[in-house]
Amino acid sequence: CSAGALLAGEAMEQGLRDCCRSIRIGKILIQSDEETQRAKVYYAKFPPDIYRRKVLLMYPILSTGNTVIEAVKVLVEHGVQPSVIILLSLFSTPHGAKSIIQEFPEITILTTEVHPVAPTHFGQKYFGTD
Repeated sequence: CSAGALLAGEAMEQGLRDCCRSIRIGKILIQSDEETQRAKVYYAKFPPDIYRRKVLLMYPILSTGNTVIEAVKVLVEHGVQPSVIILLSLFSTPHGAKSIIQEFPEITILTTEVHPVAPTHFGQKYFGTD
């Protein structure tokens, strides 16, 4: 799936805003090449004091972990320590979670389910791209 992190995380954004109305939200647009699975950052905008905050990184379907690793690298470039990043995902593959932890062992990952096969139909159904 070539949907970017911006679109993926936005699937979870309204729920977060409903719970935390005054929360500051940043955006990262990352797209993965369908053939190589390499992730590329196209856009990043954060609150100016992000380096002083805890960061909820929302990414609903964690498959390879490549996109999240790139997002964390961008956050680190903006002064965020990996130890204050909490990755929120709905579904994760063991491979994806392991890739992220190997690259950033201090990050916290919260997910509802870990399964070897990522339910890619979630994004297709949510965004109407099937």
